Amino acid sequence: MSTWIALRHNKIDLALHLLRAESPDTDDPGRPLLLLHGLGDRSPDVAPTWVESWNGPIAALDFTGHGESTVPASGGYSPETLMADVDHALAHLTDDDPDRSITVLGRGLGAYIALQIAGARAGQVHGAILTDGPGLAGGPTGPSSQSFFALESDGSAPDPYGLVELGRDLRPADYAMSFVSLATAGSPARNPITVASSFRPKWLAAVADAPGVVESSIAEALDGYSR
Repeated sequence: MSTWIALRHNKIDLALHLLRAESPDTDDPGRPLLLLHGLGDRSPDVAPTWVESWNGPIAALDFTGHGESTVPASGGYSPETLMADVDHALAHLTDDDPDRSITVLGRGLGAYIALQIAGARAGQVHGAILTDGPGLAGGPTGPSSQSFFALESDGSAPDPYGLVELGRDLRPADYAMSFVSLATAGSPARNPITVASSFRPKWLAAVADAPGVVESSIAEALDGYSR
């Protein structure tokens, strides 16, 4: 089982799971790897076998309303809210060394958030790996009619408000591309974004075709960003 700590973020307690606290190589602390789960999912209890080759610490974050993190009352979810969750986790993971860079690997919805944080914190994120998982398609790519709703919730995760609101969030390709531009302009990595996903909704297809973005397997991406 993983050890997790609560990070207070406004009125939310975020669960940051420390899947591997130290690097296997005592002579090289390695770069931290942060895992971001898919919609309705949660962080793993142990480091997945497909990241065991990583040569640094490994952590995983439960988004707001997921896993061990706080479930807010009455929803109010957006990818930008979750990006702020990740930003808070990055600050904690680099607290002892603000110049330290971090690699982020996101599944599904987590892939979209990984793309956003790679652009918003381009100087700090050394590579974002976008992989398949729940929530990758997101919502419509163009404006649609709005609806209002009330859901039954017992306060447990995953929050049904989060599933509905994040599952129908607007994700046009041009908005995703703005984060690609920020990442390629400011990241320390030569190719700051890697698409390792088989399913390609329109926003992700546009990202995969952009300059500075590469396509590879998860293993190849981890090997490249660990250096």
